[in-house]
Amino acid sequence: MKKYLSGLSALLAFTLLAGCSGSSSEASASEEPSEPAASESAAAETASAQPSESAEAAQEHEPINEETDAYKETYVEIPVDDYQMPAITCIPKGEVNGAVVMMHGTGSTKNEAGNGYFMAAPVLAEKYGIATIRIDFPGYGDSKADPTLYDFDEAVKDAVAAKNYLIEQVSSDVKAGVMGWSQGGTDAMLAAGETTEFDSVVLWAGAPDLSDMLSDEDYETAEKQGYFMMQFDFRDPVAVSKQWCEDVRNTDVMKVFSAYTGPVLAIAGEDDTTVDPAWAKKIADQSTNPESEVYYIPGLDHTFNVFSEEDFHSLYDAANKTGEFFKKTLGN
Repeated sequence: MKKYLSGLSALLAFTLLAGCSGSSSEASASEEPSEPAASESAAAETASAQPSESAEAAQEHEPINEETDAYKETYVEIPVDDYQMPAITCIPKGEVNGAVVMMHGTGSTKNEAGNGYFMAAPVLAEKYGIATIRIDFPGYGDSKADPTLYDFDEAVKDAVAAKNYLIEQVSSDVKAGVMGWSQGGTDAMLAAGETTEFDSVVLWAGAPDLSDMLSDEDYETAEKQGYFMMQFDFRDPVAVSKQWCEDVRNTDVMKVFSAYTGPVLAIAGEDDTTVDPAWAKKIADQSTNPESEVYYIPGLDHTFNVFSEEDFHSLYDAANKTGEFFKKTLGN
């Protein structure tokens, strides 16, 4: 499976972006490809404000405490089992229409591909009243935990812990959602399907099938020593556990997600060559909820064009669609 360049690749390809996040190496869907649905009209309003910080170190290794008239962002660490989970909350100053956990993809960090989450969270807060919390999985970003702790069960546990923390910061009456980018979408689907914690789901290039990420050679290595080293073009290799390998080979993510009865919005780019865009329609079609949607964006790649557009209009298109959906499905 291809390893895609996202957050940390900003250090190599897009250093002018504020606070680059990690990068996700993700799955080309192994199921038979099919043609994506016809594009829905995009062109959502482009946000005018852009981040001002200038390096990954400024965002990933220094606590962020950003406050505007519309929202407040705060770096926190949440206890999960025997480790601390780094996270950033972005909470609206006015009415809160939902509380959403943002889950990053493989090899990435809480701010995501080219700062995708770093830029999207304020849009969700200011325009739609959506509170968010973006997290680092074990061993990624600011996390000091062993990366081999990360597997499907741990991702679900982290999502629930993050949701509980965020709800404490806003109100117990607020409904919760979860969103994920690429393998973060896999984790979001599992969190929604295995628990009753989330009332709405948004997937950005969600990848239910990660089998192409795991070669037979890597699997055999993990069986022998308990882990293998996943290689990246943009960051140091990361130890990946045998349990993750077993999860990838033996978990039917779509079947797990079928237990979820709430609405799902599956967003995909028509030019995504890493995760088959056809997955978005398959995910939405499986849902029995009448509010579920698929949203294709013309010309969009796997990293939502964050490395090719100066005004990030494609990213903001996805962020605005996400905000509208969460406000509709989580708001009172």
